[in-house]
Amino acid sequence: MYRIYLAGPDVFARDPFLLAAKKKAICAKYGFEGVFPMDNELDFDGLKPFEKGLKISAANEDLMRGCDLVIANMTPFRGPNTDSGTAYEMGFMRALGKPVLGYANVYNSPTGEAGFPHMERVKTYYGHLLLRDGSEEAEDPIHHMLVEDFDMVDNLMLDGAVYFSGGEVMVQEVDERDRYDNLEGFEQCVMQAAQMMAAPKIKKG
Repeated sequence: MYRIYLAGPDVFARDPFLLAAKKKAICAKYGFEGVFPMDNELDFDGLKPFEKGLKISAANEDLMRGCDLVIANMTPFRGPNTDSGTAYEMGFMRALGKPVLGYANVYNSPTGEAGFPHMERVKTYYGHLLLRDGSEEAEDPIHHMLVEDFDMVDNLMLDGAVYFSGGEVMVQEVDERDRYDNLEGFEQCVMQAAQMMAAPKIKKG
């Protein structure tokens, strides 16, 4: 049975194990085993916060090594972008040569993480963007850093990781209150995974 690492900011929810159970049930429906970052049983006795963090980091890397692919929750988290830890895990799995799939729930929000593509969320986050002198390139109005515009869901490296794995980022428009609870996009990713993992491998060259 193929094992799917369930990356995302779900671990920060009030009841992360409820979300994990729902995702694992969807995985099982399609013949996969879902592996949640908090499946590790770790002993933190006597550890300082920094040491605890390192132990979690190492344990999560071990979990990923034991999985066959990752499905990442790329829903904007604490800003217009994918959770930074999730982005790392996507890169980690891609570097291991394992498929990377992802989904993003987008929503209308006055605080600024709304919409698709990425450029629109950044624009909403800052309120407005500026054009660089003599060009059509946009930059933020505070630090004047370039804002990439490739008509993608998130940073080009994240979209690229999914695309070059043979998938596409599944985007769902949801109510803001359901931004992390809606699992329609997640199930679409599991369906993608079922098709990908069932396909015969073709040797190149």
